[in-house]
Amino acid sequence: MDPTLNSGDTAWMLTSTALVMLMTIPGVALFYGGLTKKVNVLNTMFLSLIAFAITSIIWVLYGYQFAFGTNILGGIIGNPVNLLYNGIGVDQLSTLAPTIPESVYIAFQMVFAAITIALISGAIVERMKFSSWLIFIVAWISVVYVPVAHWVWGGGWLAQLGALDFAGGTVVHLNSGVAALALALLLGRRKDTKLLPHHLGYSFIGAALLWFGWFGFNAGSALAANGLAGSAFLVTNTATAAGMISWIIIDYLKTGKPTLLGALSGAIAGLVAITPAAGFVTVQGAIIIGLVTSFVSYTAISFLKPRLGYDDALDVFGIHGMSGLWGALATGLFAAPFINKLGTGVFYGNPGQLSIQILAVVAVGGYSFIMTLIIGKIIDLAMGLRVEDKEEIEGLDTTQHEESGYRI
Repeated sequence: MDPTLNSGDTAWMLTSTALVMLMTIPGVALFYGGLTKKVNVLNTMFLSLIAFAITSIIWVLYGYQFAFGTNILGGIIGNPVNLLYNGIGVDQLSTLAPTIPESVYIAFQMVFAAITIALISGAIVERMKFSSWLIFIVAWISVVYVPVAHWVWGGGWLAQLGALDFAGGTVVHLNSGVAALALALLLGRRKDTKLLPHHLGYSFIGAALLWFGWFGFNAGSALAANGLAGSAFLVTNTATAAGMISWIIIDYLKTGKPTLLGALSGAIAGLVAITPAAGFVTVQGAIIIGLVTSFVSYTAISFLKPRLGYDDALDVFGIHGMSGLWGALATGLFAAPFINKLGTGVFYGNPGQLSIQILAVVAVGGYSFIMTLIIGKIIDLAMGLRVEDKEEIEGLDTTQHEESGYRI
């Protein structure tokens, strides 16, 4: 039977797209903005806002076409037959999601690209030139995100090998986390490396919006209003709750007191870890993924970061990179064929899936790290990455934008 437009699927995917947009602005913007010093709150929020705008233009002009075109060069990139959005009709159905219009699928994938680059900004707040950030967005989306999206989701070489990533453990979170680490290493340490959140209330609202929007992120990746979407919705919430509880337990064991920041960090880590697995695992698997991921990210932040000495300001690598890595590997362990016939993990009789997941993690992580270093170094040589010392001390709201978050 020929595929036909399904109005229910289309409505759900439009809703999911709006939910994922909400994750970036205002979700990421508020979450990150509340964690920074008050003299950098507007600049921090602006980094996410402009990332969304620039990515939106890139995506319709050429990003989607290269990421989701038919394979060329052995599955490295897609064939961009609809450059500048030419030839895509209003009623044209998507080949990758055949019950919804192509325009809806393009929009859905666009918001994924936008949040990926916005996440990177958390590592470089309080010290990167805004002008350099603009150039970085264009280069990174074009050179890093687009090829990686094709490898995994666009039918590229990792997809052909059977790599599983339901909603972005490798494409979004590992990719952005590793890139954040590379960019932080290039920029160097801030003058004041203490994490002094000026408004945890902002961060609470941002995290709540992220949790809410993530249902579009994960359940929307079913690409239809069906049982798989419902399962992804349920395991997403379950893993997030488990991650939060796990981090609170760690706080109790380490300090004797729970912290709101720890609870929010655990929830985000749980959301990240379940993302690649959301369409493949059971509720029981989701609980294990959520409980373990807080220990993975906490260890990276509390032990790995100080020992290696990098200044990932808001722990993008520690939470998104490391929990994304764990989630990708856990998918290879817990994927259940009775949830999704496309995925069978180690615990259901397919030990080879874990090897494929490891390959995907190494390939995406290695490519993202190396290419981010190259992009960042070129920008640094051409125009400089970092603001002057006096600008950093005064704060980027004033020195980069002639604005202030607070008139007190």
